[in-house]
Amino acid sequence: MPCTWTRRNSRWKASWSECLTWWRIGIARRRGKMWTRRALNWLLRLAFRLFTRLDVRGLENVPLQGRQILMFNHVNFLDAPLAAAFWPREVEVLTKVENLRSWLLGPFMRLYGAFPVNRGEVDRRALTRATWVLESERVLLISPEGTRSRGRGLGKAKDGMALLAVRTKSPIVPVAIWGQEQVIPSLLRLRRAELHMVVGKPFRFDYEATGKIDREAIRQMTAEAMYILAAMLPERYRGVYGNLAEATTRYIRYDTEPDALRQHTAA
Repeated sequence: MPCTWTRRNSRWKASWSECLTWWRIGIARRRGKMWTRRALNWLLRLAFRLFTRLDVRGLENVPLQGRQILMFNHVNFLDAPLAAAFWPREVEVLTKVENLRSWLLGPFMRLYGAFPVNRGEVDRRALTRATWVLESERVLLISPEGTRSRGRGLGKAKDGMALLAVRTKSPIVPVAIWGQEQVIPSLLRLRRAELHMVVGKPFRFDYEATGKIDREAIRQMTAEAMYILAAMLPERYRGVYGNLAEATTRYIRYDTEPDALRQHTAA
């Protein structure tokens, strides 16, 4: 089980929390159920349907078995719960360590079984846990940007997702979400905002990792994946990936449809 201990007092509590989280996940899976996660997903689906004008499309594109990376654009705190709650399979959530320590989000994140990643550094423990999830033929939710854009459009992505996909030979399912930044302001005015979630077709990186992985190739894979995500979003949400003419598909491979940008172009 991916659980580590340290003698540093400042990290002892965090390590204990991580161990307890993974112990709960292991016990629940051995019993064949994750009742707390399913209950939370049910409540989240109910809340999104009640308090927003929700439009979810493309769930038929989700593979119902095997490992997969759920890649989404990160605008605010609502997009990850939305994607996880409506996904046809149970999702393992990778989140920044600050969320687990938050008095507001922390209890829910731990109850859901999220595991932490330290931003701004190479977190080998998080990479090991993420690899373990995928090699267990499960779903891992990742935001390549690593931080919230707060409605300013896609930010420059980090290379961790592409590296993980290559190492584990995992398909990536892109999920475009928009309208979430209007949900809270609309509720304060007693209105329901439009909220959209679109699931694209899964793709893989056509790259054989023999020995040391080429960092430049990983950077290009990251950019190609982000342009696919950008093409699924309305133009104002595309951010630094707004110029779709710069997109390439050198490393992108689909099982059924080869033209990434044409099939994903948002209305």
